[in-house]
Amino acid sequence: MPRVKVKRNNPSLDMTPMVDLFFLLVTFFMLTATAREEEVVIVDTPSSVSEIKLPDANVITLTVDKNDRVFFGVDGQQTKKALLDKMASKYGVSFDEKESKTFSLLSNFGVPVNQLKSYLAMDGTERKNVNQPGIPLDSTNNQLRDWILETRKLNQKVVIAIKGDVDVSYSTVQKVIETLQDQKVNRFNLVTDMEARPKSL
Repeated sequence: MPRVKVKRNNPSLDMTPMVDLFFLLVTFFMLTATAREEEVVIVDTPSSVSEIKLPDANVITLTVDKNDRVFFGVDGQQTKKALLDKMASKYGVSFDEKESKTFSLLSNFGVPVNQLKSYLAMDGTERKNVNQPGIPLDSTNNQLRDWILETRKLNQKVVIAIKGDVDVSYSTVQKVIETLQDQKVNRFNLVTDMEARPKSL
């Protein structure tokens, strides 16, 4: 008697729910991600074995490049807008809504307050290519002190980090630290690159 052949069906898997889930996740990440403008100056930081990390928010970053220029950066768009208003009233400069919006999107900058209006009027590519002189920190015109002071008035939880180039002159970093100490800021972070710890024998 011949054997009865059982008809085999190929298993099928409906991928529609998987594709829906994938697109939901992609949409979620796109909507929650925050765009950040790239920094105006690239700094080669010294190496260190410290593993202390900076917080993700409430950070003032003071960047010092190898040409001894100082750049100021702070996070939070609303903080930046309020900070610009405070500095505008302090220095007798006015900024319109468009300039305030542009300033709130900057990651950092390095121009004196009297040149800030023309700097904000530039488009993105012009701002990248312009040679910024750095924020003044002379004893007669220490605008860096005012930027730090007004930011700390707006947000008392703010943490200060100095990101200095490996080739920066010691005197410039010393001026930045003295500016902080004049405001009774004796705790700040130095941003460094991670270095592999030496293996113990």
